[in-house]
Order: sequence, then structure tokens, then C-alpha cells
Amino acid sequence: VLLAGPKESGERVQWSLMRQYLDLIHRILDEGRTRGDRTGTGTVGVFGYQMRFSLRDGFPLVTTKKLFTRGIVEELLWMLRGETHVRPLQAAGVKIWDEWATAEQCKKFDREPGDLGPVYGHQWRNFGATEQVLYTDPLQRSWDANGVDQIRWVVDEIKRNPNSRRLIVSAWNPREATQVALPPCHTLFQFYVQDGELSCHLYQRSGDVFLGVPFNIASYALLTLMVAQSTGLKPGDFVHSFGDVHLYNNHVDQAREQLSREPRPLPRMTLNPEKKNLFDFRFEDFTLEGYDPHPAIKAPVAV
Repeated sequence: VLLAGPKESGERVQWSLMRQYLDLIHRILDEGRTRGDRTGTGTVGVFGYQMRFSLRDGFPLVTTKKLFTRGIVEELLWMLRGETHVRPLQAAGVKIWDEWATAEQCKKFDREPGDLGPVYGHQWRNFGATEQVLYTDPLQRSWDANGVDQIRWVVDEIKRNPNSRRLIVSAWNPREATQVALPPCHTLFQFYVQDGELSCHLYQRSGDVFLGVPFNIASYALLTLMVAQSTGLKPGDFVHSFGDVHLYNNHVDQAREQLSREPRPLPRMTLNPEKKNLFDFRFEDFTLEGYDPHPAIKAPVAV
């Protein structure tokens, strides 16, 4: 799949796509209400919000600050492999889960440091299993899990029954949401096929607008491209819906800095056309072209 660059003027594409993210920040700063949270940091936010990104016009990667694109790709591949230990991420230079993988955090659940428990990879590939399977080897392929492999099922079902209204993957398991330090924030997504195009709609229960949401947008856009290529379809839209969507109090100044920057043209993402199986993708199969963001803006993670 080659995601073409902007076909309209750069200004129009920026406004209709990534400008939506800046509009969300504006909405929170203008209309948001203060609210306590479990981290003790405090937030300002709104409840209920939706954005829509056409994947035909460019790859929706935030340009008003530089994102760690390797982290986005490696985390998605890690989840698709069904992994829940941070070791493979760390080996790839990705530390975005480290704050929840410390000895102190893992001890709360009687797990060894680095073992995050039944988070995304487990729920996507082994939902409802009686035991968690740890895949500490990134290339391990033997599946002895006894849960539901939702990702494999949904890919097969898209091929079998593209008109289905049940093309759903859920990461929210009430029995296991209390067994992890950070239960899934992006809780459910649904695929939709129309006129040879694949679209994806994500519901996210909680969105950290400054640090997390830009990652989430790019991750699910990339997932949609990968599933589209794996099922012989073209990419359509990515729809992103939120419940509690917020800025942490110690991210407000950084968010205002982003608002002072003008969005730049969207990059393009190219996938290795030889990869037809979703589970065969590796980091080397993705090429990002034309990404020219403003400098990164640092902000602390609320744990």
C-alpha cells in the first residue's frame, strides 16, 4: 500500500486532517473543566469527542511537534505479536511502557519487573484465556493460548464477510482490568468495508491529549493500512472517538506551544508490498517519507 501525499492544497489538507488535533486542544483549553485523577496530577478536559482522518490524503502524523515514529511502529508490532513484556520493546530502543513495568509497579500484581500482565497484546491475541502466555522472544510463533485470537479472527472475517457489522476487537476485559497497572485506554475498535476500502473506528475511554493521542492516531492509522493490505483492500478513514479526553495540568504550557505552530504538510507511509500476512510485518517494512515536523516538546508522563 502506498499512501499518496496531499492531492489538494497543503493548507486545506492540514486543516481537514491534523488541524483537528489542534482543534481538540483548543476545545479543551476553552471549554474543558478541571478534574482530579488517579495520578494526582490533575487534568482539564471534556467528555465525548470525535475526529475523522482520511487515509487517502496523507499519513496522520502530528507535525506541530516531532513524534518518536519508531516507537509507534514497534509498539504496534509488539501488540500484534501478543506480547506483554517490555523486554522486546526495550531491545528496540522503545521505553514508552517502562514507567508501568518497574519492580514497584509489577510487585503490586506479584509479577516480575517488566511483565505488564494482560494488557493489549494479551487481549488482542488471547482474550479470555485462563492463563497469560508470555512471548519474550519477538520471533516466537507457537500459539498454545486457549483464549480468542481476535486479530486473526477479524482479518479472516473481513475476507469472508466484508459487509459484517461485527468486525470488532475489544481490549476491555472486566475480569482483568484490575490486574494491570494501566488497563487499556483504547478499548474497542471496529473495521468497516465499503467500495473496496477499509475504515477503522476506535473508541478510547481515556485520552492523554498531549503525549498519548498523537501516538494513538498514528498507530491505528498504521494498523488500518496493514490490515487493508493483508485483506486486499485500500485504506479509507480512521475515526477516533473519546470518552474522557484531557490535558494533564503539567502539559498545558506545552500544548499552548503546539498551538503557536503552523501544521506542515503530511508525510507518506509506504508498506512493503510483498507482505500480505498481517503477522509477517517487521519494522523494516515501513518507510515514512516527507515527515518534516517542528521540534519535539518534552513533557512528564503521569503514572
